[in-house]
Amino acid sequence: MTYLVRDKIFAIGDDYWIDDEHGRHAFLVDGKALRLRDTLELKDPDGYVLVTLRQKLLSLRGEMTIERGGTELATIRRKRLSLLRNHYRVTLADGTELDVSGRILDREFAIEYEGELLAHISRRWLTVRDTYGVDVVREEADAALLIAVAVCVIRMAEKEREEG
Repeated sequence: MTYLVRDKIFAIGDDYWIDDEHGRHAFLVDGKALRLRDTLELKDPDGYVLVTLRQKLLSLRGEMTIERGGTELATIRRKRLSLLRNHYRVTLADGTELDVSGRILDREFAIEYEGELLAHISRRWLTVRDTYGVDVVREEADAALLIAVAVCVIRMAEKEREEG
């Protein structure tokens, strides 16, 4: 299933829908206004919060967390940088690690678990401006988590570019 995500989702107070490949509303993005740090909620169509994305304030390396039900589900950190590709590591609460690599700023990257593709992020096949696709490859994968990971690494890469 492919989900269409608008590119600039961290605007303060910005709410919008992420649609599935059939044009149906799949997730509501709720950009929380008046917060000291970046906070974003991903909700189901009925308004139930599935995951919350937060920028860690006092992190030396730039970290974001994904929470579910008030409990930390995943932490995302930059792994290493090469000239052409960015690498991030996602550590889930149970210790499982996902690798994110590719050209993050170009919106061409993959999320993998032990070499197996979980999701491919690309804007290459889309004609909608300022939108990229998150193609969740595995049917049983947690789409909300994978979309949240994509959003976090893009946000982190953009901040690194601004600070660098």
